[in-house]
Amino acid sequence: MPLVAVVMGSKSDSDAVQPCLDTLAKLGIEYQVDVISAHRTPEKARLFGQGARERGIEVIIAAAGGAAHLPGVLASWTTLPVIGVPIASSELKGVDALYAIVQMPAGIPVAAVAIGTAGAKNAAFLAAEILGLKHDKIRAAYDKYRLEMAAG
Repeated sequence: MPLVAVVMGSKSDSDAVQPCLDTLAKLGIEYQVDVISAHRTPEKARLFGQGARERGIEVIIAAAGGAAHLPGVLASWTTLPVIGVPIASSELKGVDALYAIVQMPAGIPVAAVAIGTAGAKNAAFLAAEILGLKHDKIRAAYDKYRLEMAAG
């Protein structure tokens, strides 16, 4: 059963999200991928957020560009941790998405990672840290990765 839901606002975000998926797979973390637009399919976003916990999801990674409302909209419908990944999809090269994700109102937090490949990977690593609090196998895989990284 997937523990992580990776949600993107548009199918065109697939390439930007791929490093996240690769990292989750490397760490042995089961995930599901969904395309949900906060603007074009708001009802789908609501139902997804409200039902995520019941489907066994423990962390949501939401990638979006431009106005980047998706992470915040999903966070408004769940109390699961939401990690926002800003996508460089506009003339502003993702800065607009970053600002949208980090400027959530008090009480509806969204964790934010960097724009681009590093951010996509770090979303997966942050999910591993969160899941590692409860899942020993994930914690061990992430610890092993960190030791290998430190060894060079």
